[in-house]
Amino acid sequence: MTTAPRPRTSTRDPEELTRRLSAWLGTRLPGAEAARVTVPASNGMSSETLLFDIDHPRPPVASCALRLAADPAAYTVFPEYDMARQYRTLRLVAEHTDVPVPRVLWLEEDPGPLGAPFFVMERVAGRVPPDVMPYTYQGSWLHAASDDERERLEAATVGLLARLHGQVPPAEAEFLALPGPGDALSRHVTAQRAYYSWVIDGLARSPLIEAAFDRLARLWPSDPGEPVLSWGDARIGNIVYDGFDPVAVLDWEMAALAPREVDLGWTIYLHRFFQDLTTGSGQPGLPGFLSRDRVEARYARLTGHTPRDMEFYTLYAALRHAIVMLRIAYRQAYFGEVAVPADPDTLILHHDSLRAMVQGTYWER
Repeated sequence: MTTAPRPRTSTRDPEELTRRLSAWLGTRLPGAEAARVTVPASNGMSSETLLFDIDHPRPPVASCALRLAADPAAYTVFPEYDMARQYRTLRLVAEHTDVPVPRVLWLEEDPGPLGAPFFVMERVAGRVPPDVMPYTYQGSWLHAASDDERERLEAATVGLLARLHGQVPPAEAEFLALPGPGDALSRHVTAQRAYYSWVIDGLARSPLIEAAFDRLARLWPSDPGEPVLSWGDARIGNIVYDGFDPVAVLDWEMAALAPREVDLGWTIYLHRFFQDLTTGSGQPGLPGFLSRDRVEARYARLTGHTPRDMEFYTLYAALRHAIVMLRIAYRQAYFGEVAVPADPDTLILHHDSLRAMVQGTYWER
């Protein structure tokens, strides 16, 4: 896989975090301290996940994960990090569904203790399909699994989406409604346009991303349907599995009220993104796994809702992913890790597949 060097994901000092977290823990659990804080090597580039154990005779849980809003000085991937919103979403899903999510322990909205708001949750043991190197590559545990084992994982993953969409009362998730006029889909796309405008502020525009927005307008669904609680970052790389069974669904920062197909499109396309990288490097990847037709058919059987307008929603997923990748590339340029080319579209790793979607030829391949 030919990519730019992996960008830095944290500008924070683990030793300083350990000291400050121990001081904060003592205010919530007298006598408690944090064992040394670690920042995972695969940490994301939005909010950070810190891992630590609680040193206390009677800890509420032994091992914890802490989600910390991004350091504002670190050229953040997203314009804002609402940790209270994520905390509330996790509690909502735990209360109304049987979708497995980590138990949340504490929310701290004061940036004083660690420099930014954060929440603490139980750390769930298991394994996650890796992004680097992608799980579609030879050598990953998922690639090494049998067809039956991958089928089990796929079925369980689509089942998570079906239950999430069907079990959370939309009225209870109203705090996740995005601002602005129009229906939930209109608001969702408007928010993405605003995000794109923020990404390119003072920088080169992306003709390809703008062409994708134009294509979306031409494919706009005639009836988006009633909104549901949309996970937002619905992909297997955000799920902890015990064997091939999901035990924790992570990363809820992109949750919103939206049509069901927003999650389905993201699940389908983010897998296809990794599959395209893999076949482009000369490996077979995982053909057939999480394919568009299989995911759509399984979801329809589970819910009675046949996914519709999926050309729109898979394009929308690729477009959303492109905006994030453009921001990450500009972030790398900010830190001197890459140079900005004359054609900014080449900063988008999947620019060829996004262009094929804009042209309406991608799913013919």
